[in-house]
Amino acid sequence: MDKEKFYITTPIYYPSDKLHIGHAYCTTVADCIARYNRFAGRDVLFVTGSDEHGQKIQRKAAENGTTPLEYVTEIVKNFKLLWEKLGISYDDFIRTSERRQTQTVQYFFQKLYDKGDIYKSEYEGLYCVQCEAFWLERQLSGGNCPDCGRPVEKMKEESYFFRMSAYAEKWFKFIEENPDFIQPVSRRNEMINFVKQGLDDLSVSRSTFDWGVPVPFDPKHTIYVWFDAVINYITAAGMFEDMDKYRRYWPADLHLVGKEIVRFHSIIWPIMLMAMDLPLPGRIYGHGWLVIEGDKMSKSKGNVVDPLLLIEEFGADAIRYFLLREVMLGADGNFSRDALINRINSDLANDLGNLLHRTLGMIERFNRGVIQKGEEITPLDAELIALADRTIDDFERFMENMEINEALKTVWALIARGNKYIDETGPWLLAKDPAKAGRLNTVLYRLAELLRVVAFLVSPFLPFTAPEILKQMGLSAPAKFLLKDARGRDIIGGGAKIAGGAPIFPRIEQPAADTGTASPAPGIEPAEEITIDDFNKMRLRVARVLAAEKVEKTDKLLKLKLDVAGEERTVVSGIALHYAPEELVGKDVVIVANLKPAKLRGIQSRGMILAASDDEGRVSIIEAPGVKSGSRVK
Repeated sequence: MDKEKFYITTPIYYPSDKLHIGHAYCTTVADCIARYNRFAGRDVLFVTGSDEHGQKIQRKAAENGTTPLEYVTEIVKNFKLLWEKLGISYDDFIRTSERRQTQTVQYFFQKLYDKGDIYKSEYEGLYCVQCEAFWLERQLSGGNCPDCGRPVEKMKEESYFFRMSAYAEKWFKFIEENPDFIQPVSRRNEMINFVKQGLDDLSVSRSTFDWGVPVPFDPKHTIYVWFDAVINYITAAGMFEDMDKYRRYWPADLHLVGKEIVRFHSIIWPIMLMAMDLPLPGRIYGHGWLVIEGDKMSKSKGNVVDPLLLIEEFGADAIRYFLLREVMLGADGNFSRDALINRINSDLANDLGNLLHRTLGMIERFNRGVIQKGEEITPLDAELIALADRTIDDFERFMENMEINEALKTVWALIARGNKYIDETGPWLLAKDPAKAGRLNTVLYRLAELLRVVAFLVSPFLPFTAPEILKQMGLSAPAKFLLKDARGRDIIGGGAKIAGGAPIFPRIEQPAADTGTASPAPGIEPAEEITIDDFNKMRLRVARVLAAEKVEKTDKLLKLKLDVAGEERTVVSGIALHYAPEELVGKDVVIVANLKPAKLRGIQSRGMILAASDDEGRVSIIEAPGVKSGSRVK
């Protein structure tokens, strides 16, 4: 039996300039959904492309002294480069200047004309060149285009019209019978209110420029760019070119678009299909905008973010993770460099990267790099195994509903539990007792199995990282990551030799603030020599962490309650990006006990926890496991 199919599209982007981080957001979300559906075992068709026709492109090309096709071809090269660097797994990249698109568009236009749904008249109205859209006076916002806010131009020309008004009632009936067709609900309500104001016939040709698909029976006219553009979805499905493919994949299951173009996709496109007696897509999803520091991106404001530069600096998977985790699908999201770095440091370096690095380090140190199966399963191990099983189920449920944020949260909860499991079981203590070798093997094996599950579950989000995790574990990455293969227990077996490697997400060090925590720079820096008397002035003591919590309105600070030889004291430490509060409770740490008290964020801090920082910026507190609280460190 054929696999269930899933056909997903992004908007085809307008090649008037380079793509920005907002385009990268939409395409990353679509790629994640496409990868998940392949992961779930479906036959996926994922299409993106470029919308190359229209007056704006023709003007841009003329300004640059080139032809429209030459102009867009150079820009499209950058589109494809970005998608390659970002790991976008599209199956087809369609350009509206291609012959296959011209054929389909002219077929639509001719059939609707023959049917009487396209007719010639004269148009006089307000036109936005940027959006390639006509507007009525009542639809303007402050006299400008309601979509992009730019001035409109008065235009009068002979035009062919698509009789959209004849399909208003049929559209309403379809929306009523298919309440999930337009998502989220807020977009659906906007579209219903738009059509209730009155649905006018649509001008679908232009005679003042010629960069586009010619009207088949009247070459003086060029087909309207939006009428042309939306047809790409059915062209890419194989209409005319591959009818077996077309019958397999059409209708599309999901058109993912920005909220500013929902009207074209949820009103004009469905009515075109109704008029053609063709099946309508399953869903139109209008995602929100990605804003910069709370402000919409604009060249004039100088806040347009180039995703290629971000990928070069931080890596593709770090950018993907931020976009997918930070922004709730359907809502507007905020991009800032600080937020990106915080996500990388806290979620990727400290959580995922730390779990892998710690686990492999212990397997190397205690078992000579070999993953050994243990002999016993305790209730703590069983709880970890059960959590992994539940995580897979929850992950599947969330992704089926396109709740990407929730899916990521549930995977990261499993990662956090793995880090806590290390602290609870204390492999470094087990390794000291030969009689506990079996228990040590069990703990390390359970961590390896957890990491195997994590590698599979992050594969739709972090396609470069998932195989690297398995590679460092000494396991072969599958040709295709499949959800069914994530399930199961004791998959690794005993005897696998880890390969190890550099930290998958090195911490990104920012300029240090005065946080009351030692944070030495990598390498040995020249420093003034001190005498033994100078050193003896310091009182380094072992302290037991009794409680820990984040300091409100800060990203870096933790408030720790310590026991120092029976004395309870508070220390504020800047390690919140490196350790979760619950990870620290019960640890025996080393502090400078006679440091002059300081007030940090209104909290009196008495002491400083010692920590080390390696070349990758990974910070580790100095511990003295099992040493009595208050003991002096000399």
